[in-house]
Amino acid sequence: MSRSRSDLIAETLEDEILRGRFAPGTRLDETRLAEEHGVSRTPLREAFQKLAAAGLIEQQPRRGVFVREVGAVELLEMFEVMAETEASCGRLAALRISESALADLDAANARCREALEAGLSDAYYRENEVFHHLIYAQSGNRFLAAEAARLHRRLKPFRRTQLHLRGRMAQSMSEHLEIVEALRAGEADRCAALLRAHVAVQGEKFHHLMAGLRAAE
Repeated sequence: MSRSRSDLIAETLEDEILRGRFAPGTRLDETRLAEEHGVSRTPLREAFQKLAAAGLIEQQPRRGVFVREVGAVELLEMFEVMAETEASCGRLAALRISESALADLDAANARCREALEAGLSDAYYRENEVFHHLIYAQSGNRFLAAEAARLHRRLKPFRRTQLHLRGRMAQSMSEHLEIVEALRAGEADRCAALLRAHVAVQGEKFHHLMAGLRAAE
């Protein structure tokens, strides 16, 4: 999947914000960052829009762009809603999914496995996005699919960061295979439960995520 220059810049800035290069409240210097990335201001501003949509920065009229602090409670609440939304998508998809979509999920999982074996977490995440968006579409409910996609974009930086935790890619891959198994069998409640557990960041998993975000501070 081809990605734009603004996508690449947004991913780099996501990592730098989450790993502490830019602390909460820091003003992002548009001119300096454009020079650093070797681009005009247009792709940088497009990247800022993506980061604002994810809640990592806020654009203040006549003042500039500032890194926003995302609190632990807010993050936990967002993941809780995401987990329930994906569970709903999975429940409906298990009843409605097409054979061709199941084949597409198998293909996405094969690419995820390639990324896992190569140790490429960002490549894994990109195929992981394809996997989840296929399930949203197969829910057969366009409003639900749009809401799931919106929340997915909002949490993208944090979902990507999880994959840097030791063992998380392999665990995610195993969970993907179980989800497809439940979809193929038409087991709606099981699929919902598997997706809920796959997305939720509660207890020890949440503490590991927060520790990972703080590791470079």
